[in-house]
Amino acid sequence: MSMAGNLRKVTGLDRVGGLRKVARLARRRPRVDLSHPARSPLGSSVVNCVTYRDGVRAPGGRDLVDAVERVRKSGDGFVWLGLHEPTDQEFAGIAELFDLHPLAVEDAIEAHQRPKVERYGETLFAVFKTVCYVEHEELTATSEVVNTGELMVFVGRDFVISVRHGRHGSLGPLREELESDPDQLAKGPSAVLHAIADHVVDDYLNVTDSVQSDIDQVETDVFAADGARADPGRIYQLKRELLELKRAVVPLARPLLDLSDRPMRVVDPEIQAYFRDVSDHLLRATEQIAAFDELLNSILQAHLAQVTVAQNEDMRKITAWAAVIAVPTMVCGVYGMNFDHMPELHWQFGYPLVIGVIVVACVVLYRGFRRNGWL
Repeated sequence: MSMAGNLRKVTGLDRVGGLRKVARLARRRPRVDLSHPARSPLGSSVVNCVTYRDGVRAPGGRDLVDAVERVRKSGDGFVWLGLHEPTDQEFAGIAELFDLHPLAVEDAIEAHQRPKVERYGETLFAVFKTVCYVEHEELTATSEVVNTGELMVFVGRDFVISVRHGRHGSLGPLREELESDPDQLAKGPSAVLHAIADHVVDDYLNVTDSVQSDIDQVETDVFAADGARADPGRIYQLKRELLELKRAVVPLARPLLDLSDRPMRVVDPEIQAYFRDVSDHLLRATEQIAAFDELLNSILQAHLAQVTVAQNEDMRKITAWAAVIAVPTMVCGVYGMNFDHMPELHWQFGYPLVIGVIVVACVVLYRGFRRNGWL
């Protein structure tokens, strides 16, 4: 039976002595190295499982249960388990092994949560919204600009479990960066939590910088010579995408303040100072998003004003031409009433005179409107 079978069997065991029973069951089966990215004995959701001692990756070759037992027996180091969109069955044994709260497990599996930090006994549960910028050649009214996902992190005294939802936000590069700084990683699971929070917030800043390029392009198009013809749908699309980014960034402010100010057993006091730095970066991203929202409102109002001005100019041209055409219409209407006695009706030069008067009047009106900018 594989590790998946072992952990599924755990769910049927009593909690008393649960870890030792799981360990005995695991010893009956061949060991599997979870650190190998191509192997997933717990299911396809397992990305990686590594043990760290004194900030250094411990040698692989052991399964999850064995790694947890060794860490808890020695009282040194911690296990970092990475998962991607696990199912209920895949997560059941893990939740039993680490004694995770059912409410936190439900949130981690179903996702669609607001950024938050909650404490369940000795375990800290954090939810982050991950974001990425969607590259596009040209911004349209239907372009996807920001794509969001979720990242849940369970932090205990001797373990870190990261659960990722979405096609982006991989923690592989972050893991390598942490392993290159053993002194920081030696501070325990809270160092991993800080690194994840810092990584997520840095992505926020990168996305806001990319969104600014789209906003600059829209602003240039709106204030161009033919800005009234610009598609307002692009502005609304940017506002919708910016709202999605805002929903990911703004709610994270309070959880980061709690991590930086409130004493927590699983958070090293030295790490709390680092969380303050992450909170400052988040504040910068929040201010940028608020500024972008105001700027888009101004751009939209400017575009609507340009459309109104263009419509007024069209109406002035129509009105001016209507006034010019009204002169011959009025004269021709008068002489078309078929009265017997009308001035100059039987005069030899009456027709050329009327035509001349019409032409002169139309030319005078045209020059007057042109001089006033109506034509």
